[in-house]
Amino acid sequence: MTDAFCTDCKRHTEVVFDHSAGDTVCSECGLVLESHSIDETSEWRTFANESGDNDPVRVGGPTNPLLADGGLSTVIAKPNGASGEFLSSSLGRWQNRGSNPDRGLILAFKTIATMSDRLGLVATIKDRANEIYKRVEDQKSSRGRNQDALLAACLYIACRQEDKPRTVKEICSVANGATKKEIGRAKEYIVKQLGLEKGQSVEMGTIHAGDFMRRFCSNLGMNNQAVKAAQEAVQKSEEFDIRRSPISIAAAVIYIITQLSDDKKPLKDISVATGVAEGTIRNSYKDLYPHVSKIIPSWYAKEEDLKNLCSP
Repeated sequence: MTDAFCTDCKRHTEVVFDHSAGDTVCSECGLVLESHSIDETSEWRTFANESGDNDPVRVGGPTNPLLADGGLSTVIAKPNGASGEFLSSSLGRWQNRGSNPDRGLILAFKTIATMSDRLGLVATIKDRANEIYKRVEDQKSSRGRNQDALLAACLYIACRQEDKPRTVKEICSVANGATKKEIGRAKEYIVKQLGLEKGQSVEMGTIHAGDFMRRFCSNLGMNNQAVKAAQEAVQKSEEFDIRRSPISIAAAVIYIITQLSDDKKPLKDISVATGVAEGTIRNSYKDLYPHVSKIIPSWYAKEEDLKNLCSP
């Protein structure tokens, strides 16, 4: 109960809120102080088809500006029991006969959402991937191409543009069977099509080795001190002309950091965690080794420790 001023009692009295009618009633004289109030709290009623489903949501998803109807169309559910089977199935058949221009887009957006969830990507990346796919699809030139590779490439480009890059191998792991080569070809095709649409090259964003560092270290279960040292080391490595890919440099820096700690990681484990071949890590380590005294933070390892590193 709460207090409110009652015009009949001429003073503040306790009031009772009747949720079913939306009325606020004085508890002493029974006067309705306010009627048909809107209850802004959550309404935990279930309107699901099956009685065993406890989903309390009874509203649809948000509008989607990429769809012709804004994503607000109605879909007739499958029959629930023998009594409603004839009506529901008939309406469902008529609905399926009707042409839905967004059917392909909806399926593509669902696939992108599934891949994003499996990679733990934020909603902004998923929305950017949806936008990229819609722009490519509007050009009507993607027919006959590998759809899974096309969607995976859209997600890869979205990650790059949102400054949260993922490796092609990571994207490939959720791409429903699409190979790295197919995703690479699809990426080149999308970049070309978007470039033709805009009349200028597509900005993909620059990849830095530090973009992958925290995730790779987490995969290896490294402690906070080692992670911090690896991040500082990879930033300093950019000052030198090391002609290796950012992913290879990140893997080599992690290898050096772990060799200087008590918790040494085998090269095989680092290869699995980063997706970089063992031979590539060794070659990157050779390129980093001459600069190791300037790359590794002094607070993490002393000169004596650096001298004990295995020479490549």
